[in-house]
Amino acid sequence: MPISMHSHSGQFCAHAKGNLEEVVQEAINKKFLIYGLSEHCPRYRVKDLYPEESHLHPSDLYKTFKEYVIEARRLQSKYNSEIKLIIGLESEAITINTASNEISKLVREFQLDYVVGSVHHVFEVPIDIDSETFERALEEAEVEGKKINYNNDGKSDDNNIKNSSDSREEILFSAYFDAQYKILCEIKPTIVGHFDVIRIFRPTWKFGTRVWEKVVRNVEFVVSYGGLFELNSSGWKKGLTDAYPQRDILELIIKKGGKFTISDDSHGPTSVGQNYDKLYKYLKEFQIDTIYYLDHEYDKDGKKLVVKKSLKNILSHPFWQQFISSADSR
Repeated sequence: MPISMHSHSGQFCAHAKGNLEEVVQEAINKKFLIYGLSEHCPRYRVKDLYPEESHLHPSDLYKTFKEYVIEARRLQSKYNSEIKLIIGLESEAITINTASNEISKLVREFQLDYVVGSVHHVFEVPIDIDSETFERALEEAEVEGKKINYNNDGKSDDNNIKNSSDSREEILFSAYFDAQYKILCEIKPTIVGHFDVIRIFRPTWKFGTRVWEKVVRNVEFVVSYGGLFELNSSGWKKGLTDAYPQRDILELIIKKGGKFTISDDSHGPTSVGQNYDKLYKYLKEFQIDTIYYLDHEYDKDGKKLVVKKSLKNILSHPFWQQFISSADSR
């Protein structure tokens, strides 16, 4: 299906490339009909700026986000006859006690269509930048793991101290899925972004029982409120075997009756539709032939609504032919 619900541009994201209009133009060239714009929400502390943002102040990030929304709406109008642009944001969850309020405020202030609910930090340390930073997160996990645990409600529990035998990975992964659960509960994001991005630098680490229980908890909660799980093709770009989520979690989501959308998580025009050839095969392998996307409708009073729609028989959609060989489509 010609959609992606998660994207970025170098114009408004320092680690991406190109400007937003180039991204939209490339999506049109590749025959996308629905394209979600979801720049990162601003961060509010100097300590949370990335290295490429060292010359900026958090107030600059807010200004950049405001400019993103203005430009996105301009493009939405300009290219209305060629593509449907859905305007939202991708969440951060650095300080988990304040993140939800910050996200909700942005959604209200800018009247955004949707949220891609993602977690990129654990113990306030980025976990998907590079292996060195991931190692720092593991070190922090080791320190934090000696202090306190989180129970299956995502709340701290002084009586549930981690065992001394717990690995740093188990502590870090547990904390990641607890942070994700908090965002899920408080925001109920329309789309859950790269569900298991925590695996990026530990792709073969086996989930223990406690971590897997948190995965199940989170999946069941998303299903309960009707959220969409994105099949995110950037997993291959990061060197993983599969898209996000990896196949063990994908099988769980299918078993629990979860609904899927698809995303390229593009970071510039050259990555629009990236790895959609592999994504097609992934969908086909797991017989996922119905996906969901966001669209606009208007009520009787003319108020714009954002609605979820389904598309069936997606594996036979002609959109895929530009990405796959004739043999793959059989």
